[in-house]
Amino acid sequence: MSDTQKIWLDGQLLDANEAKVSVFDHGLLYGDGIFEGIRFYEGRVFRLEEHIERLFLSARAILLKMPWSEQEVCDIVCETIRANGLKDGYVRLVVTRGSGGLGLNPYLCETPSMFCIASSIQLYPTEYYENGLELITCSTRRPTHATLSPQVKSLNYLNNVMAKIECVKAGVMEGLMLNEAGTVAECTGDTVFIVKNGVVITPKISDGALDGITRAVIFDLCERLEIEIIEDTLTRYDVYTADECFLTGTAAEVIPVVKIDDRPIGEGVPGELFRSLLSAFREETLTTGTKVSE
Repeated sequence: MSDTQKIWLDGQLLDANEAKVSVFDHGLLYGDGIFEGIRFYEGRVFRLEEHIERLFLSARAILLKMPWSEQEVCDIVCETIRANGLKDGYVRLVVTRGSGGLGLNPYLCETPSMFCIASSIQLYPTEYYENGLELITCSTRRPTHATLSPQVKSLNYLNNVMAKIECVKAGVMEGLMLNEAGTVAECTGDTVFIVKNGVVITPKISDGALDGITRAVIFDLCERLEIEIIEDTLTRYDVYTADECFLTGTAAEVIPVVKIDDRPIGEGVPGELFRSLLSAFREETLTTGTKVSE
């Protein structure tokens, strides 16, 4: 965090050390809020409208009434990026229920609070895109739809944090998370894809995967490149015996996996289909998107 970094907070651009939320904010007290992570490249915000639409859908799902329009939030994102003089980086957009009482009742919160952070980011070192990641299977399970829909990007992230702790303890950077049925849901912060006999396969939304923005881009790119892609229920056996494996996410982009639970994936090196999709993805990020300057 830089002293000169500007944070948009409830209508004001503040220095980072001045941007503060109340200790009575229900986002802090109870994880009662939502967020989006958004990337921007060469002055273009990638899939901005899709991210903001998903933010509003998350708000609707948890009965959080947004006092801003979707266009206003898009403008706030661009304003924050401009205020920090950035061309490439990452935006974290957070909406909380706002300040209220110490009880759970969300209706005691008068108005939602929103802040927007624009900064540089590198989730994984460059060499991992060349050499691939190693994963473990986490014992922490993905919450079920009956608990909270995986489609809501809420501030309740303790489940993922506990799974990430397992990864850190095991000396790896990411881990596979299963659902209560024992089939593959996603990773701690990324969506998982495998390749088998030339077909790209990813877990179904109903199995606990987030319907991610980058996930949708992969579907678009596969169609454009005439690569067959399907959603299906996956077991660990399917991942162990895949020809290729890669992960996607806003921060991660598209990154290969070469080993899981000490088992090499395919030849143990990033696959050709992954490389084709990574190249197409990077071209997409540099040629499309909402211009920050407009």
